[in-house]
Amino acid sequence: MSTRVLDRVETERLVCERMRRDHADELSVLLLDPRVARTLFPASTRLTDAMLLASLEEKLEHWARYGFGLWLLRDRATGKMVGRGGLQHTAVEGEEAVEVAWAVAPERWREGLATELALAAVDVAFGDLGLEEIVAFTLPENVASRRVMQKAGFAYDRDVERAGLPHVLYRRRRPETYPTL
Repeated sequence: MSTRVLDRVETERLVCERMRRDHADELSVLLLDPRVARTLFPASTRLTDAMLLASLEEKLEHWARYGFGLWLLRDRATGKMVGRGGLQHTAVEGEEAVEVAWAVAPERWREGLATELALAAVDVAFGDLGLEEIVAFTLPENVASRRVMQKAGFAYDRDVERAGLPHVLYRRRRPETYPTL
């Protein structure tokens, strides 16, 4: 396992920063955008600032407990926030798993940023953390996220229910030859 610090990971176009409390305003803009919210939450969910702050606290606790988590994504060239994503513990029908998750600002959709983030998260999961398997979820109709999962090497596993909604579950297993850092 690596000793690389996972608080900041850079890709060709992204700087992935460990989430902090002072990211709350930027995250609110992203997650309260109805185009983003409909890809992440049940349609009946009406997000509030209090809900978003509670969610951010959960993400910060995850980092403290596990040493990894979701990052705030910035455009490497401009420094502007373009999304959030990374790795987080989750449950798949009662079984523990580590999930690759992402949300990209709508004005940056179709640029490949989600795929770039997903591939960086795969590298951290297998190379730095030595995980054997990771998962990703999306709503069945979210064709764009399904494509991201496929491009990042995930394969469809099965239909599952999450937050009372149907989702599709994708998995990626660590290859035997994956280099660890």
